[in-house]
Amino acid sequence: MPTPPENRELSPYTGWTRAHWEAAADRLLLDVRPFASPGGGLIDLPGPRPSWSGPRSDGLEGWARTFLLAALRVAGAHGADPDGHLDRYAGGLAAGTEKPGRHDDPDSWPLMADTRQAIVESASVALGLRLTRPWLWDRLDDRTRQRAADWLLPALAPSPVDNNWWLFGLTVAGFLQDAGIETDRAAATIDRSLARIEDWYLGDGWYSDGDNRAFDHYNAWALHFYPVLHAHLAGDGDLLDRYGPRLRAHLDAYVHLFDANGAPVPYGRSLTYRFAAAAAPWLGTLTGHTPLSPGATRRLASGTLRYFLDRGATDERGLLGLGWHGPYPPLVQEYSGPGSPYWASKGFLGLLLPAGHPAWTDLEEPLPAERADTVLPLAPAGLLVQTTAADGLVRLHNHGSNHVHSAPGEEDDPGYARHAYSTRTGPSTGTAAAADNHFALIVDGRATPRGPAVPAGTGPDRAASVHQPLPGVRVLSTTLVHGRAELRAHLVLGAPEGTPVRQTGWAVTPEGPHAQLHPVHGYRPGTGELPTGETLQGPGSRTLAVHGTTHGPAALFVALASLTAEPDPAPVSTLAHVRVDGHLLTVTWRDGTTAHLDPSSPEEP
Repeated sequence: MPTPPENRELSPYTGWTRAHWEAAADRLLLDVRPFASPGGGLIDLPGPRPSWSGPRSDGLEGWARTFLLAALRVAGAHGADPDGHLDRYAGGLAAGTEKPGRHDDPDSWPLMADTRQAIVESASVALGLRLTRPWLWDRLDDRTRQRAADWLLPALAPSPVDNNWWLFGLTVAGFLQDAGIETDRAAATIDRSLARIEDWYLGDGWYSDGDNRAFDHYNAWALHFYPVLHAHLAGDGDLLDRYGPRLRAHLDAYVHLFDANGAPVPYGRSLTYRFAAAAAPWLGTLTGHTPLSPGATRRLASGTLRYFLDRGATDERGLLGLGWHGPYPPLVQEYSGPGSPYWASKGFLGLLLPAGHPAWTDLEEPLPAERADTVLPLAPAGLLVQTTAADGLVRLHNHGSNHVHSAPGEEDDPGYARHAYSTRTGPSTGTAAAADNHFALIVDGRATPRGPAVPAGTGPDRAASVHQPLPGVRVLSTTLVHGRAELRAHLVLGAPEGTPVRQTGWAVTPEGPHAQLHPVHGYRPGTGELPTGETLQGPGSRTLAVHGTTHGPAALFVALASLTAEPDPAPVSTLAHVRVDGHLLTVTWRDGTTAHLDPSSPEEP
């Protein structure tokens, strides 16, 4: 399928228009067709391994997630469907629900009672049916509609997983309400689901994905996506008045997490969903709850889609693989299978906007990362965003996001436990590799994990946290930033005298940006280098490291770090002068501005 010519007059940053989005959607849909089961009920995509839910569930996942893409494509075209996408999915719906739960039927969908993952996929099925109701659901025969409803109804039960899964039932309930099926049960499910996520709302547009301070892209592509889209589709002004401003508040920060090259910051889990990161910005424009102009929204979304498609996200067959650019197994969780990457379909939400909408017709505008240097604390999440306009690079300093709580001796989750992430680097993975952006005590030759980080405050230029790497030992960590410079301070309390410590920097490949690390206080002079193996950005990555030893019950360690794509950057040691008086730091940046830090009380005095 030919790609439309670029339009650099309308889209000076990406060259892409609505026609490119439509063509990309059609290509993705056409390229999965050869992998449909005989009746079209499953799409069994090839992959290196099945998910932990098994091949049958993976086939449903391939069907449901690509059906959502087909629904967005056809609904956005007001039912026009020259490639016959919906006819194929209508046949698959009938085949999949004809004899659900039957392992001897090559089209049979698994039952939710047997396969929990089917609850997740029910949301994509229901949302697709809701979006295409006049062209698909309303044209089905009564028997097929009844079978499909019977398959969906178990999703109205309380969620078996206490996180964003509550919103899958909400999404199914929204469709069933519209279709006039079990409307009282559906209403109860909606109320119960929204009440549960209310417990996790921390303000300023941030939810925790459950009770464990998990902050990641699920905020945007699930915890905001489902309630706000439901309210919009239901025409429920009261719900939209509640959840729309939260989306806008989240987007105020979220839009700063996109590089000038289109990359979102790779942190958290399920990163194989790739350009699903564009879903929430599109949703803000669709509902009017966004800080972005229409042209900036398209620039962000098109930049993100192009970033991945231009870097090998699809293989020679046109299939999305399990990875980031191309395949990258260390990134992938065990719950993900060959169909999982097609949750990226959410990123095509903008197709619901009419072709004449300003988001498609206005001139593209630059992203925040391209306009000015930014330091943005995200207090509820304990995160700190640092962007530089000279290179469009985004860094995310982590002082509060957790997901897997490491027990003594366990490895950290690299998607949550690093002190920093960026759009041009990827966290190192594997037990043999040195962890990047990590402060550790060295015990018996092994670096201690970080474990859960407890936020200790944010300020206009800083974020801080406390973690316990060993029983009886606490580390108070603060990141202070200015321009491209980072000051990393760690106050180690209660460690045995003479305990070795190590601070690592950014993991970069030879072709990547420039990483710098300079010891300021507590570390030995000089900087070493450690291999980090393969990261999201490719093989051969390495990280700088500085080493020291604890002295006394409260040992302070300070280093300067930098990550930049500027050519021939000045040494990071020239970016700041740091005076240390006991545990009090006075930092004079190169432009003459001054900051003060007491690591034991890190918020701005």
